[in-house]
Amino acid sequence: MDPLFYVMAIMGCGDGSASCQQARVEQVQYHSIGECQRAMPAVLARNSDVDYPVVTASCRATGARMAQTTARLKRG
Repeated sequence: MDPLFYVMAIMGCGDGSASCQQARVEQVQYHSIGECQRAMPAVLARNSDVDYPVVTASCRATGARMAQTTARLKRG
């Protein structure tokens, strides 16, 4: 399975952050949500050409997710 990583979606919104739509997705992959969020100000500055009154971003997980399970003993 591929590891989990994060990408940043650039969102264009109407006035008052209403009716947001994904405008594009950055090609950079981040290893953690924190790393993605720290990069957000610079990414937003590079993507100010989006034709909406308000431009924002959202970090999203992508890739394979492995479920965590706990072993349970059967009593018999």
